[in-house]
Parts: sequence; structure tokens; C-alpha cells
Amino acid sequence: MTGIQHSADRKSSVETIVGQLRSEILSMRLLPGARISEQDVADRFGVSRQPVRDAFNRLESMELIVIRPKRATEVKRFSMASIEKSRFIRAAVEEAVLRQAALACTVADGFLLDANMALQRKALAERNHPDFARLDYEFHRLICQIAGRPYAFDVICAEKQKVDRLCLLSLSKEDRMQQLIDDHLAIADAIRAHDAQAAAKTGMLHLSRLDETIRTIKATSGAYFEPDETLPEDAAAAIEI
Repeated sequence: MTGIQHSADRKSSVETIVGQLRSEILSMRLLPGARISEQDVADRFGVSRQPVRDAFNRLESMELIVIRPKRATEVKRFSMASIEKSRFIRAAVEEAVLRQAALACTVADGFLLDANMALQRKALAERNHPDFARLDYEFHRLICQIAGRPYAFDVICAEKQKVDRLCLLSLSKEDRMQQLIDDHLAIADAIRAHDAQAAAKTGMLHLSRLDETIRTIKATSGAYFEPDETLPEDAAAAIEI
């Protein structure tokens, strides 16, 4: 095998491992705090430990695992500091996008929003949490497109992924899909009505739903969080209009 072929094979192995473990972490098949070892992963994928190390470094840069020298590597627990940082960044970008989408929305854009909402209702009827999560991403991507700011979705997506595990855990434990769909409907209605203020206000209310989710999951599954972290009392106020 040539050096180029070896390099290509290793890169392919790293991508495969990253993709699979990322999917398992975000879908909560690998729970926060779960231990994962280089050797176990290498045996599972039939590779040497080097591509596993490379994959672990990638996953750590995504804030999905914690590599601890001479100690077990773990799936990253939820961090309140990280969550609050992500919410602040996302709220700032999303408020601007919602206002611009409301001003720019066309009749055709309204039909696209309606189509997405119909699929969300279908996911609700079928209690299909993974489909709903995917459609949630599509909904926010569509709003960025309507606003003429498709690149803003890159920021929203990156910050949204940092709390997706919390949201998925909440959806599976609580009957929250209906509430989130109601929020999406109100946002879509405001955008179609060209009401920038209502779109932004409803969007920030939608983001603030995470406060209750955090408190519920922290009370029932505290081991999923970094120790000695509490939700700031002014967390919701930080993203109010």
C-alpha cells in the first residue's frame, strides 16, 4: 500500500468513526458521562488506535467528548456555562434573522413554511422524535433563506447542536412536541404577516423554553450535568426582547 493510499484509508476511517459516534452521542444512544475507550472503538471498527485517536480529537473539538490523559474518555456532560454561551450567540443571530424574514417573506415562502409545518404535525401524530428534530432544523434553515441570510444558519446550527441532546431527551420524556410546534406556528404566522416585532418576540419565547427543560432534566437526571452547576436565575431574561 502506498503512503497516499494509507493516508486516504486512515482519513476514511476517521470520518466513519466520527460520523457514527457523533450520531450516537447526539441521539443519546451514548449518554452523557458514558465511558468510551480507544481500544474498544478500534476493535469495533477493525482499525488501529491511531485513526481512533484522530476521531476522538475531532469529537472533542465538537464539544461532544472529554479526553482525559491516563483516565477514561467520556461523553461530555451538559455544561451550564456552555449552554448559556450558545443560547446568547444563537439568540442574537436568530432575532435579526426573524426580523428580516418577516420583512422579506413572499407568498411562495409562506407555502414553504406551511409544507414544513404539515410535516411537523405528521411527526407529532406519529410520535416520531427523530423526524421532528430534523424538521426543526429545516424550519430554522428555511427562515434564514427567507431572510436572505443562508449563512446565518451555519451559526444557528452550530449553537443548536450543543443543546440538541437536551432537547431530544426532553422530547422523549415529556409531551413537549405540541408546545414546540405551537411556537413554530406562531413564528411562521408572524413572518407571513410581515410582523417583525412579533416574529422576534415569539422566537425569543421559543428559545426560552429551554429553561424549563434544563430544570426538569437536571432534577431527574443530574448525573448528565457537570457537577455543581446551576441554572442562573436571569437565564430567560438574558434573551428577552
